[in-house]
Amino acid sequence: MSVRVGLLSAAHVHADAYVAALRELEDAAIVGVADPDAERGRETAAHHDLEYVANADDLFERIDAGVICAPNAAHREWIERATDAGVDVLCEKPLAPTLEDPRAIVETWRDADVAVGVAMPLRFSEPARRARRALEAGDLGSLWAISGTNRGHIPGGWFVDPELAGGGAVMDHTVHLVDLVASLTGERVAEVYAEVDTRFHDGAVDDVNVLSMELTDGTGFLLDGSWSKPDAWHTWGDATLEFVGTDGTLAIDCTGESITHTVASGEEAGVHTVSYGDDPTAKLVADFVAAVREGRAPLVTPDDGLEAVTVVEAAYESAASAQPVTVETQSGANDPSDG
Repeated sequence: MSVRVGLLSAAHVHADAYVAALRELEDAAIVGVADPDAERGRETAAHHDLEYVANADDLFERIDAGVICAPNAAHREWIERATDAGVDVLCEKPLAPTLEDPRAIVETWRDADVAVGVAMPLRFSEPARRARRALEAGDLGSLWAISGTNRGHIPGGWFVDPELAGGGAVMDHTVHLVDLVASLTGERVAEVYAEVDTRFHDGAVDDVNVLSMELTDGTGFLLDGSWSKPDAWHTWGDATLEFVGTDGTLAIDCTGESITHTVASGEEAGVHTVSYGDDPTAKLVADFVAAVREGRAPLVTPDDGLEAVTVVEAAYESAASAQPVTVETQSGANDPSDG
């Protein structure tokens, strides 16, 4: 039997990708779109030949699961409405923009008999999976240092509205690699010193950051998670990690499985990049649908999402104080190396 899925808000730039991934699954059927912005909801529904459902409660009655693509500040409300209706949900990251909301979401999830997943697709990328195997085999010896990048375009829209997004590039980008490093190493960020600014664009939120972190085992972790790619860049950005150990180094590019083609003239003139690797978002969605069908937790849960937001809040606190900040470990969190 197919898992019936609804799109809960179409505000996020990845909404189209979720619809496409769901339609590739034989055991899932996307039912409709609910969005408080009726114009946006109808436009998305028409684009994908879906039904727009004006009242989300009506959609909840018809679905087993939903994918939340709302602005960050609305995630808690959508999760609470869905869990009250007994609907499993996959929520875009970050889980929520302040610690109060993710903590409440975790409690809601623990008390409810539903699955709640958080969209951290980098865990599903093939380079990340290969890195996991190498690290678990001890190929690098003891880790000394980690460096990473998650540099991309500025998304615009509600992403640059501090009331809806809760922050800028630190909020949007660093959570991906913070979560991936925790997953791969089994360690959490213990301390962060952050340099944060707005330099590439005019706006009310940060677009550039460098986070100097220390993991719970003492390993250093340096991360650039800026919105620093120009609009003309041929891809949205990158997601890279380099591990330095006593016995070797390992570098991965989670978006590097691609071919770049330069067209010299004509309507298609320019630089074009096409991915040939597996689609991490498709794997994320497949895991979520399987979790709903099998009655288990998805690979990435609200515990993991809370940990990532904890690092983000510490980074902003560090940037404001110009001092390193100790990252509070959230009690009851899952082992980050799971999956």
